[in-house]
Amino acid sequence: MGHSDGVGASLLRKEDDRFLRGKGHYIGDISLDGTREVAFVRSPVAHARLLGIQIPESIRSSVFTAEDLTDVKPIRAVSPLPGFKASEQPPLVTDKIRHVGELIAMCVADTRAEAEDIAAQVMVDYDVLPAVVDMLDAQLSDAPRVHDAWNDNIYLEVSYDGDIESAARQAPVSVARKVRTARQVMSPIENRGFIAHWDTRLSQLVVYGASQFPHVVRTGLAEFLQIPEVQIRVISPDIGGGFGYKAIVAGEEICLCWLAMQCGHPVRWLEDRREQLTANANCREHYYDMTAFTDEKGKILAFDAKASVDTGAYSAYPFTAAIEASQVSAILPGPYDLPVYRCSTVAVASNKTPQLPYRGVARPGCCYAMELMIDAIARKIGIEPYEVRLANLVRPEQMPYDNVTDKHFDSGDYPELLRMAVAAIDLVTVRERQKRGEPDGRLIGLGISVFSEQTAHGTTADGKRRALYEQAFARLTPDGRLDIRVGIQTIGQGLETTLAQVAVECLGINISDVHVRLGDTELSPYSTGAWGSRGMVWAGGAVARACEEIARRVAGIGAALLQTDVASVEVRDGGVYGPEGSISIGDIARSYYLTPADLPGDTDPRGLETTEGYAPDRLTGIHSGSAHATVVAVDPETGSVEILDYVITEDAGTRVNPMIVDGQVYGGAAQGIGTALFEEMPYDSQGQPLASTLADYLLPGTTDIPNIRLLHMETPSPYTNFGQKGVGEGGAIGPAGAIANAINDALAPLGVEICQIPVTPRRIIEAIEEQRQ
Repeated sequence: MGHSDGVGASLLRKEDDRFLRGKGHYIGDISLDGTREVAFVRSPVAHARLLGIQIPESIRSSVFTAEDLTDVKPIRAVSPLPGFKASEQPPLVTDKIRHVGELIAMCVADTRAEAEDIAAQVMVDYDVLPAVVDMLDAQLSDAPRVHDAWNDNIYLEVSYDGDIESAARQAPVSVARKVRTARQVMSPIENRGFIAHWDTRLSQLVVYGASQFPHVVRTGLAEFLQIPEVQIRVISPDIGGGFGYKAIVAGEEICLCWLAMQCGHPVRWLEDRREQLTANANCREHYYDMTAFTDEKGKILAFDAKASVDTGAYSAYPFTAAIEASQVSAILPGPYDLPVYRCSTVAVASNKTPQLPYRGVARPGCCYAMELMIDAIARKIGIEPYEVRLANLVRPEQMPYDNVTDKHFDSGDYPELLRMAVAAIDLVTVRERQKRGEPDGRLIGLGISVFSEQTAHGTTADGKRRALYEQAFARLTPDGRLDIRVGIQTIGQGLETTLAQVAVECLGINISDVHVRLGDTELSPYSTGAWGSRGMVWAGGAVARACEEIARRVAGIGAALLQTDVASVEVRDGGVYGPEGSISIGDIARSYYLTPADLPGDTDPRGLETTEGYAPDRLTGIHSGSAHATVVAVDPETGSVEILDYVITEDAGTRVNPMIVDGQVYGGAAQGIGTALFEEMPYDSQGQPLASTLADYLLPGTTDIPNIRLLHMETPSPYTNFGQKGVGEGGAIGPAGAIANAINDALAPLGVEICQIPVTPRRIIEAIEEQRQ
């Protein structure tokens, strides 16, 4: 239909008015009469037998342990993948402690400070066991068992088997590398938080929680608390960042809900930053052992890999510990056409916090590993790294393309994305600058990464919980405004704006008359929520379907009021237009609700509200593509790295709101820079996390983020409503590979190559010193 405020318009976000005025409504802003605060007793050790809990009699009524939660089931997340081992995690420890920070007891008081004072009086008796800390050591036959009933520490092994040996015999070049990524901590501005109370009038548990998928939380709570879902209402208000951290059912949440059902007053827990860093938010710890076999020009003939993912002590609900490992094997080839591929990936249990899905889910690690291999191949052959990429990228004429792991690429031109990035970064000038040298002695390096982001999944191949259709409810109100309710949640993607733009595109009404409501299980259709860059593909498609159905009904009523045949009218520009006149959608709504006697007897009895479902034409995902190119300066004396230039080329298909797309890419790139240069949660040999404050766990600041130049290509997907593709995770995937390659390019004259992120000053200096020896 087309509309100036519809699909393709760079509108300011509707939700920003309240955010910029400090009127957002977060968990910490919610105040219910009689609310009491909760603090938790957490394990100080990583692995131990729980022998007992000593609670002074003076505080006994304020402290709850596993012995009290007898009617609560343990957290158990199940994957359909063959061979997967499910873990059972009691909300409060029953017999064995498996990571530092695990919940042992719950304390309640009038204030958080008083609750913490009570927690400090609880004494825990335990017998320390050897900790399983390194994911490679955990795979040894004599390693301690994280779960006693298992015969090893492996949740799952996923494999793709190709005839590597035959291909390798014909390859004149082979390159091998071992690569590690750091364990990170996703760090939204707003930590987790929950308020729970029992509504006696409705006999219903009401939970306010910063959740990316309220409906799935309700399903999980019903299972673990063993009450019907109809007795649970989950409300997710504004969320100060999600990134996957708020996409699980948390142990604290279960405990709080149980307590609310017992005590007769609201209870609240607000996570502090130390809890978030040390006990709850770990992610992205991978190890890769890879060998590429190529011809003399860098064309990969075969690729062989073994990978490990440290998934921690338990499977998070609902994603399970299988999510990263299954993704690694499947997406490691990236956008490259690999004729022969073999990869085995194991998900390893350790005495660390459970690994959660973080923005990009496995892709940042896979991209980093593969892109380092591409540059290593180029250095061995002696050609430009971008030439190796061009020799191996899937070509546009191959689209749609099914790769070696059966990933279906729907559209795109990856070679052109790469060429755009190389031209924008001005490779020739950078190489000339490198030859001249820098007056201050710093070394200049150029790095590139290219990736494909599989977005908007619709299958259950990796064990993730999903619905077949995303649904949207739409209703015209008597004053002609549009009420839209969706089960997906907004975590910064601007869905209140972009979903309204879809409605405007379908109905032509003013965007100020469209009201989008999210985050309440009582008011919206079931949804698996916000994950996997699916919002605009699935929810956008559902809103379009609902608004198209509203348009059909409006057309019927409008034609009757205009006394003409429905086939002769058109819905556009906020009205119904016929051969000899028009009527506004607002007047049609008023006629339907307020003067129904004016309407014919055969008016559609379903009225002016509807719930419609949508799924893309293919359920295997929609592929966005991107290339990142960067120039860095490395000081070989101090190890400091400065990003001098950064270019991103992005293909997100049809951009519903180009300005919001840009914001998503910029924000993701900032997180990716953190992955490349700063963020690391180290553990000691006893399983103790060593970065317990933001003074120890470094996040990139504004001075660390360069002036990123962003270029777009629009290749519409043939499988989605408007040709849109997911873009929410993409910016975070490419920086680690591009920046690490740039640093290695700078250090190449010294014979130094670093294969571990983050590439910190310490690692740079140690690598240089080791090479000098």
